[in-house]
Formats: sequence, structure tokens, C-alpha cells
Amino acid sequence: MIWAAVLSTAAGCYLLKLAGLSVPRAVLDRPLVARVADLMPVALLSALVAVQVLASGATLVLDARLVGLAVAVVALLLRAPFLVVVVLAAVAAALVRLL
Repeated sequence: MIWAAVLSTAAGCYLLKLAGLSVPRAVLDRPLVARVADLMPVALLSALVAVQVLASGATLVLDARLVGLAVAVVALLLRAPFLVVVVLAAVAAALVRLL
């Protein structure tokens, strides 16, 4: 049963990628489509971050992860290197959990 799920998911992903490659060039050159394609990854990643930071199961949780995210946002606004952002966020979350 697990292998059937893995194989069907792999086939679905392949077909989805094939569908994306089959879109005519004229459609991709439209400004609205290009703008949506540029913004879609940002929206998806933001949604994933929000779910990982603010959710615990089916409930909304405000805890140390939110402080870590806030510190990461500030570090990114200050144009800190990625490794520094990760370390600062982890340290901030750890300190809040320690309290």
C-alpha cells in the first residue's frame, strides 16, 4: 500500500511537471502570468513558514518559534548573511524557551 502511494505520487508529480512544460510560450509571455509565476513561490514559502511557526496540530500557538521568526525577519531586513540569520533565530528561540 505504501509503495502504491509513493509511485502514484511520483507519477502525479511527473505529470504536473510535464503539464508545466507543455504550456505554450504565448501564455507564459503574458505579463500577468509572469507576475503570478514570480510571486507564487514567495506566497507558498510564506504560507509554509506561517504554518510551521504558528500551528501545533490544529491549534494556533504563539511560542518561542514566533520570537525566532521575528528575530530572523529583523536580521534579514538588516541584510545579515543567511547563516547569521539562522543562528540568531535559533538562539532567540532557545533563549525564550529557556525562560
